[in-house]
Amino acid sequence: MHLIQYLDDKGARAVGVTQNGETRQVQGVTSVYELAQEALNGLGGLSAAVAARGLGAAVDKAALLAEKRLLSPIDHPDPTHLHVTGTGLTHLGSAATRDAMHKANGEKPANELTDSMKMFRMGLENGKPQNGEKGVQPEWFYKGNGHIVANPGQAIPSPSFALDAGEEPEIAGIYLIDANGQPRRLGFALANEFSDHVTERINYLYLAHSKLRACSLGPELRVGDLPNHIEGMSRILRDGQVLWEKPFLSGEDNMSHTIANLEYHHFKYDLFCQPGDVHVHCFGTATLSFADGISTRENDVFEIEEAQFGLPLRNPVHVEAEKPVVINGLY
Repeated sequence: MHLIQYLDDKGARAVGVTQNGETRQVQGVTSVYELAQEALNGLGGLSAAVAARGLGAAVDKAALLAEKRLLSPIDHPDPTHLHVTGTGLTHLGSAATRDAMHKANGEKPANELTDSMKMFRMGLENGKPQNGEKGVQPEWFYKGNGHIVANPGQAIPSPSFALDAGEEPEIAGIYLIDANGQPRRLGFALANEFSDHVTERINYLYLAHSKLRACSLGPELRVGDLPNHIEGMSRILRDGQVLWEKPFLSGEDNMSHTIANLEYHHFKYDLFCQPGDVHVHCFGTATLSFADGISTRENDVFEIEEAQFGLPLRNPVHVEAEKPVVINGLY
């Protein structure tokens, strides 16, 4: 089962569900957040909440995508209560680009392990614990709140001070915290965890700065467990032509950590277990156009697709005008 959020032909919010190859509107509900709250208050999960609401007219989700009427598959009535975070160095091969960055900057001699490679090896050795044991914690970063999420089809803004505007094709876990402070997983979605790789390359301690950027999700929320093997395609279009494309792999078969281990090390913090909050947690990637020498520019289009997640995620790049920073005292 897949869920989408969209604007109907009157401009009102609506939710659609894809089941058995057919997409129809879910009656009487305007957000996945609202539907998930009903699931928490009922006796079943999201499937039961959809069944209880009933289905309406058929929905042409491809047309919605073309008309830019699709919304992010999850949001929150108060965007400050949606948290976007992620983990890095979690996929087989994901350390190679980072390691090369650090050695190119002279941070380590060629025969010594960088900190990134050390952390990656820690994941290989203890990122998939057995029998309920706790595995090693991964690299973790904060991206922002709901205000940074660009809808499918809409431009991803890159700030004027950015040194790079690069895609990161990933899978994100989508969570709602219930009234008891327990994270409840709604499902998974494609994500473009957009980052500034040139800033990161200057010094790996700039990773936090490089991640404070916009991102995009969806267009569809896949309800249920994550497939063990995910093989999608990431590409960049310039002036309607393919500038770059490359497959990306995800799922636990292609990762150095289990999803459960990554979830534990995020939600072990009480800060991230506040009732009513939504979490979008990106699980990392090993595929970047930046690693192949690509530098994007205004109006380039990112496209990420994987058949198991429905419609492709497309977003153009928009470089924002400079915004002066003025600090006024309030004394």
